[in-house]
Amino acid sequence: MTDTLMTRTPRAQLPTAWQPAWDMLDGLTGSATFVEVFGQAPPLLEFVMNQFYLKLFFGGQVAQRYKQIARLRLSLLHGCQTCNKQNIPGALGAGYSQVQLEALAREDFTPFTPAERAVIDYASQVALTNMDGQLSPALFAALRAHFSESDILELGTVMAVISGMAKLSFVLNLVDRENYCPFAARAA
Repeated sequence: MTDTLMTRTPRAQLPTAWQPAWDMLDGLTGSATFVEVFGQAPPLLEFVMNQFYLKLFFGGQVAQRYKQIARLRLSLLHGCQTCNKQNIPGALGAGYSQVQLEALAREDFTPFTPAERAVIDYASQVALTNMDGQLSPALFAALRAHFSESDILELGTVMAVISGMAKLSFVLNLVDRENYCPFAARAA
């Protein structure tokens, strides 16, 4: 369990609408710290869970599988153990195989389609660990071969929010980090 300085809202004190989110997060990761902390700010929890995740991440115009592989790529690069515990089942649920996820973890992108490889590369550019990330002409062409510019903006917005929430989660110590997390040494 994380050792956040923030106040946690126990499950029983959360509004009834947010208790299933607590259950889901605790079931996937063994820790519902994110929901417990954001439970003290219901409008923010509503924004993250409903406006972002429900309407954009699980909704929107871009197929779910692309968002799932982008989210997993980001959490693997960021070294967020809590996120990985959620994102691996999400990617599997979106139709990716265990073989593909193992390949992604070791940075072997050959088991992926050209569209998926373009999304993985895009996520690599947006990642917090890439201070020089950019949309090069080659990456733009690879993305445009499969996605509209509106789709590219949607994917980028999803990745930007996820990356920003990862950074906030690291700063507030709401998540557990992998032993390779590049942000772990500074937190210790």
